[in-house]
Amino acid sequence: MRLLPVVILLGFPALEIFVMVRLAHEMGWWLAVWLVVSTLVGAALVREAGLGLAGRLALALREGDSILAGVMDSGRTLLAGLLFIFPGVVSDILALALLLVPFRMSFAAQTPAGADSVIEGEYRRVNDSRLDR
Repeated sequence: MRLLPVVILLGFPALEIFVMVRLAHEMGWWLAVWLVVSTLVGAALVREAGLGLAGRLALALREGDSILAGVMDSGRTLLAGLLFIFPGVVSDILALALLLVPFRMSFAAQTPAGADSVIEGEYRRVNDSRLDR
């Protein structure tokens, strides 16, 4: 089980290098252009994720969503930006998939049907003589 993270950490860059070498033979210098442009896009996404966090949180509060939804949106943008910055085509494809696949989890929709947001009940104050000392 401890070997799996090591295999992933070493296997992913090896896969990126393999794919880049194969594509470099096919595309030539256009691959270098792609890598530079994807790095610039990644830097812009990372900057936007940091600056847009407050706006996403305000929008989530205004729409009645959970604050976690705004944080998840910014986190997804940040992760996609970091994947774009990492040089390689496979990471760029993962970043594009992360940005393009709609992932809007409504945390309010996870409440059971018919459940109210108000919990009704009764309470009674008990004075304990041991606490009065």
